[in-house]
Parts: sequence; C-alpha cells; structure tokens
Amino acid sequence: MSGDGDNGGGTGSTGGAAGDGLRDRAGTAQGARAAAGAGTGRETGAGAGRNASTDAGRGAAADAGRDAGADTAMHAGADTGMDTGTAARLQKLFEGHRLTPTQRRIAHCMVRRAADAPFLSSVELAELAGVSQPSVTRFAVALGFDGYPALRRHLREVAPSDKPDDTGSYNEYQQAVQAEIDNLRHLAAALADPSPVIEAGRLFAASRPLPVLGLRAATAQAAGFSYFARKVHPDVRLLDEGGTMLTDRIDAAVRAGASALLCFALPRHPREVVDALEYARTAGLTVVTVADSAFAPVAHHTDLLLPAPVGTGLAFDTACAPMLLGRVLLEAMCDALPDAQARLEQFDARAAARGLFVE
Repeated sequence: MSGDGDNGGGTGSTGGAAGDGLRDRAGTAQGARAAAGAGTGRETGAGAGRNASTDAGRGAAADAGRDAGADTAMHAGADTGMDTGTAARLQKLFEGHRLTPTQRRIAHCMVRRAADAPFLSSVELAELAGVSQPSVTRFAVALGFDGYPALRRHLREVAPSDKPDDTGSYNEYQQAVQAEIDNLRHLAAALADPSPVIEAGRLFAASRPLPVLGLRAATAQAAGFSYFARKVHPDVRLLDEGGTMLTDRIDAAVRAGASALLCFALPRHPREVVDALEYARTAGLTVVTVADSAFAPVAHHTDLLLPAPVGTGLAFDTACAPMLLGRVLLEAMCDALPDAQARLEQFDARAAARGLFVE
C-alpha cells in the first residue's frame, strides 16, 4: 500500500516522538543504565493488576484472538543478546502454569534475557528480576522441577551452544542502538506468522469508529497511528487523555458503532489503561493491544496481544519496535479497506492542489 504525500516526513517526526520513550518511573533510571534488560523495577506495582478475571462472556472470536496473540508472544524479546529460539522455548515452558505475580516477573526476566538464562545462578536471576532467591527456587518448583539447578540444566540442554557476541567494547549509546536492532529482529521473527496482524487489520477496518488508546509514554504511538489511519479510515478517535472522561469517550464510540479498540501500552503501565481496557471489553469492544511484553499488566484485559519490546538501556525507554508494529498494523488495515488506496490518491491530489508540501 503506497503512502500519502507526507508519509515520510510524518513517520520521521512520529519516530522522533516515540524515540523519547518516556519511562516515567521514579528512581529507576539509573538502574536501567546498569545492564540492558535488567529492568528490576519494571513490573513494580503492576503485578496487582494482572490477576483481574477475564470476562467469561466473551465470544469465541475473542478467545481465538487472544490465543493468536499468545502464540505471537512466544517470539517476542526485548534486550541485547536475546536469542529468538530460546525465548520461544522459554515461553512454551511457562505456558499452562498458574504463576504468581512474583513468578511472572521472573518469567518475564528470563524471556528478556533468554540467551543468558541457562547460565545465570539463582542469585543472579533473583537480582535481575528484583525478587528474592527463595522466590526463584519456588518458581522452578512451580514449573515442575526439583529446584532451580534442575531448571537450569534443562535450559542448557535445549539452548544453543553459542553464547551471544560480546558487546563490551560498545559504549552505552551504541549498546542502546544494538538493543533496538535486536528488538526489531525479534519483531521480524514474530511477524513470520502474519495471521494475528491480519486479523487485527480486519477488526480495525470493520470498526466504525475506531478508538485508539494511548496514555503517558504510549501517547506518541497512539497519536502516530491515528494520524495516518485517518487518511484511510473514515472515523478514528484518539483517546490520549485519562481522567473521568475516558470511559465517557469509550461509551460514545460504542454508541456510534465501534466494535474494536486499539491500545498502545508501554511501561510504566498506567492503572487507568488497565481499567479502561477492562471497561472497553465489558462494553462489548474487542481489544487489540500493542504491549512491551506478553507479561504486561494489560494482557488479561486484551483479546489480541501483539508484543513489541522496548529498549531500557537509556534513562528513557526507546520504543522503535512498538512504533514499527503500529505501521505494520496500518498496512494490514489498509489491505482490509477496499477504498484505502483511492483515499490516499485523493489526499495526494488535494495536497498538490493546495501546495501543502515543499518538494
């Protein structure tokens, strides 16, 4: 699908805004610099929101979408040195187990550090995940192993023999760039199965209007998607402000005929986003969420979860992968809109007549 006349410039400016990646977390910026992927404070205060019950009345289509999102999540990674195949095996290992919020933090950390996970001691893993060493032992037992040594032996048996390349010669800025390159590689691997993205595109094309939610750090992602989506979709409504009006705007979209909602959810995850997604599903909307991890607090309030990892090596998160996934979703929506190309051509013609852009 060819883009409109300001596609290149718009993408660049949106990318810059997304690159700011405001982590908005007090007291953890320096910890984020210490080691790529450590992220010990990433889930603090968020685990409580993960145990909310799902709506048993959702239809079979929603369940299928959630399953597709979980399958896609198997391929999602985040930090430097992560091996996609190892991450997928780890995700498979964790599936089907009822884990506590603390245990989910450990699982999240292991997926993010998949290449290193088979070689970490229980003390090292506890430090990276921000939990106690006994919690790591209980986590291994919950997965069916006698203890953490047995879990580590299992990981070493199934992990690739080669350790990731040493990046010690890179400075912190280069490491941040390399981390984002790895994030994009993992996103590309996840898109080897395009069916979840195609399904999301169909949901967006059929929803009139289409509400797009993104608060705080995710505002730039939601705004960038909405800006381009309005050129091909007849009614896109950006929900970028919280407060008591947020549920009112969701209600208004439902009354106008909305059937789906797209959410961009990035750390730190505002409680308002979790509450809004729970409300949106109760109101009958199918929720599609682009999140930084399959273990994000919004996962239990989402019908179709599409993971896109963020970089944590700088004081503020970098969100190149979520931004790119948003553009991929735009492409899928355009493919599902029969008049998308005609709308883009009309825009180009009007823009040329108005002299809108400097050639």
